[in-house]
Amino acid sequence: MDLDFVERQRTPEHAMKLGIQLQLAGLSLSNTVSLLEELGVQRSRKAIHDWIQKADLQPTDGRSPNHVTIDETVIQINDPQFWLYAAADPKTNDLLHLRLFSTTTTALTEIFLRELHQKHEIESAMFLVDGAQHRQTALARAGFRFQTQHHGNRNAIERIFRELKRRTSSFSNCFSHVKPQTAEKWLQAFAAWLSAPN
Repeated sequence: MDLDFVERQRTPEHAMKLGIQLQLAGLSLSNTVSLLEELGVQRSRKAIHDWIQKADLQPTDGRSPNHVTIDETVIQINDPQFWLYAAADPKTNDLLHLRLFSTTTTALTEIFLRELHQKHEIESAMFLVDGAQHRQTALARAGFRFQTQHHGNRNAIERIFRELKRRTSSFSNCFSHVKPQTAEKWLQAFAAWLSAPN
């Protein structure tokens, strides 16, 4: 975890890393504050939230998966709904890329695939998708191989979505009036944590 964003050394680096990891692992901001206080570090909930935002954690680039599952799901952020696009390696359950959009279309799916391709070597990967036509159209236009599958290896993305939704509900309740960009940064940090080796 790179903490080069820290301008002042008010908080020891190990305490910042622990605070970020605890919050991404599911501990509420209030409980993270309490735990850090037990270690002699007094910081506000906003400070911990800001650490996560500024750390700019992202899923690791440069992977070469044999199979990739892609899907979208609705995420509620305060009142509006957004579409969370995600790609995962079903062999490792690692999130490869995710992105938040205000709607779902073939054009946005193409943008998502282009970003995924910039991060990972997916030219020879087999994409596992459900029956959504816009997803299949975007993959065909981009020249990727895909296979329609409703179970099996595609279940990896559904498990990841369940956990993301559970944590997003927590996140939304902690931060009122959150902007989509803030939620997307948190989701990317969560994806990095979820895919990190234990």
